[in-house]
Amino acid sequence: MSLSGVLGNALTGLNASQVGLRSASNNVANVNTPGYARTTPNLVSRNVGGTAMGVEIQGVTRIADKFLQAASINAISDEGRASALATALDRVQAQFGGLDDPGSMFARMNKVFDSLSQASVDPSLSVARLSAAADIDSFFDETTRLSIEIKQQRQEADARINSNVQRVNEILGELFELNTSVQNLASGGGDNSGAANRQSELLDELASIMDIRATTQPDGRVVVRTEDGVLLMDNFAMNITYQPAGTGAFKTSYGSISAVPPNGVPVELNSHIMGGELRGLMELRDVQLPQMAEELAELTAGFADTLNAAHNNSSAYPAPQILTGGNTGWDVNDYHYFTGQMTIGVSDATGVLVSRVDVDFDAATLSVDGGAAVGIGNTIGTLSTAIDAALGANGSMSFSNGVMTLQADVAGNGVSILQDPANPSDRGGRGFSHFFGLNDIVRSERPYFFETGVNGSRPHLFSAGESVTYEVKTASGGSVASVNVPIVAGQSFNDLITAINDPANGVGRYVTLSLDAQGRLIQTPVSGFENFDVNLSGDTTARTSSGLSFSELFGVGLDARAGRAEIFSVDTAIRANSDLLALGQLDIDAATVAGDVVLSSGDNRGGILLQQSLGETRTFNAAGSLAQSNANLNDYAARFAGMVGSRAARAESEAESASVLMETAAQKRADVEGVNLDEELASMTMYQQSYNASARMLQAAKEMADTLMNML
Repeated sequence: MSLSGVLGNALTGLNASQVGLRSASNNVANVNTPGYARTTPNLVSRNVGGTAMGVEIQGVTRIADKFLQAASINAISDEGRASALATALDRVQAQFGGLDDPGSMFARMNKVFDSLSQASVDPSLSVARLSAAADIDSFFDETTRLSIEIKQQRQEADARINSNVQRVNEILGELFELNTSVQNLASGGGDNSGAANRQSELLDELASIMDIRATTQPDGRVVVRTEDGVLLMDNFAMNITYQPAGTGAFKTSYGSISAVPPNGVPVELNSHIMGGELRGLMELRDVQLPQMAEELAELTAGFADTLNAAHNNSSAYPAPQILTGGNTGWDVNDYHYFTGQMTIGVSDATGVLVSRVDVDFDAATLSVDGGAAVGIGNTIGTLSTAIDAALGANGSMSFSNGVMTLQADVAGNGVSILQDPANPSDRGGRGFSHFFGLNDIVRSERPYFFETGVNGSRPHLFSAGESVTYEVKTASGGSVASVNVPIVAGQSFNDLITAINDPANGVGRYVTLSLDAQGRLIQTPVSGFENFDVNLSGDTTARTSSGLSFSELFGVGLDARAGRAEIFSVDTAIRANSDLLALGQLDIDAATVAGDVVLSSGDNRGGILLQQSLGETRTFNAAGSLAQSNANLNDYAARFAGMVGSRAARAESEAESASVLMETAAQKRADVEGVNLDEELASMTMYQQSYNASARMLQAAKEMADTLMNML
């Protein structure tokens, strides 16, 4: 070998050893750096014309396993989704508290019935009546607070979705710039491991936000797609857009996350994001929290309805002069649909009966003080007119703008209503006074029960130009359709339901709407679309005279159902005058006549009814994840509390499992990519020895050259 060959071999050896030492020292320096993957130089024999000419450096290789990286990215996405859900649901559960936690809605509900029990022991004790009314309001204050808390959680989730979308754009933008750097370094033979490490770090962060699939190209560039293949970045970075609603209101229809390429044609991403914090937040906002809100509202409405059922079949002493119902949404020309019997009594300040009106809905007649039967017609208007005439100078009844009013016309007299014990009046499962809310202890600004009792053949009384709008989404949140159904004036409820059920112009391809025997609007999914979400998102209808909308009448849409948790309070008249709390009951039978005592101050039968209503079985409609069931308030409250707790527990368990899997995947990845100090020390020793050997060759070449020069 020539002297120049020796020098060449020595110099390439020195360079290779320096690169090796630099790589090993970088590995040691970054032993605790997250996302760092160790590097090793690529050294091959240099051969020129069949003669060994030292060592050639063919770049520095970043040690990584694409399969382990993919597994780690998937685990990070799963943990991001589970963690987002677990954290939020744990916060919500803490707001509800437990069944026995003082101050929780469950403890407050029990306290209401304890207070009613105390009040019924001595109905004349005003302090007990005031305490009972205050405790009822306290329960509804808590349900209102919880409902608002759920809406705030939805708003926060929506804001976090927007923040995550902005971060996704930042990550994609930096990855796109890194792609250019990596490509340039690779083409020039430079060390691109630093840029590749940053790519890996960014991909891990992106995976925690949404599930992705990253593919590394031969030139070092990374192509990013969603797990199911929607392109996010290649030769360009998609612009991910989202318009936050800025509110958690139940009537809000949230928009979609979209990926917008340079050509401007957006691609909807909601249904393609199945992991990461974004999926967890969308599930929280669109599924978990709405279900919880519906369950809370059903319990709250059941509590109010149970108390009102008992209170409407009871009376204060002395009887109130006027009973005013709530806005039912019905019109004077609507059929009343009542069956059974009831009695209206007018009594004086001492509880002596002045007059009675017995109404037999089955026979469509009434009688005054046991007199001849008189027809009542079949509409609400004819019924109220007949009762008004029957009361004569003693009282009056009117129905206007959806509100029924009954009053005694003589100062000092009062009015009360009693259900027939053997054949009580009934419409949709509620008595006459209960249905119209004449003697409600709990008031609401709109209907809170949706057993309307209506027949679909009756006119809907909505106006032309109004409409209802449905949003159809897949189970994963992808938007399928927005369907607007215009109102045709003069048609019936059945006609409107038929229009909504139209497969072409309505939502009949996905669900079918129908009225059941109690007048409830039932929504049944079409086979194959059971997991689709078909929800009323817009309603501009208003019934003639009452002003109530289609959704308010029938409880259609999340706002109509879940919003009920915030609409209740104790009747202001009762809060102002606790004597109006109905703790007694009309003492009337077939033989009772004017002049008999029908109310007394010591009567506690109404109070006992209120107290016992806690244990009475009633029908709770399907709400959230709770199926329709027959239960008493205590049992349903326990089921609801269990559901709130189980959601949080299940989410926490999933988060713990996902965290373990993520750590396991990260460890396996680190075993390959991570730095082993013993190995690096061995490498440094090897490269140091190699360096020394190359230096010795260089020294030997120098000595040989000096010897040759001295010989000349």
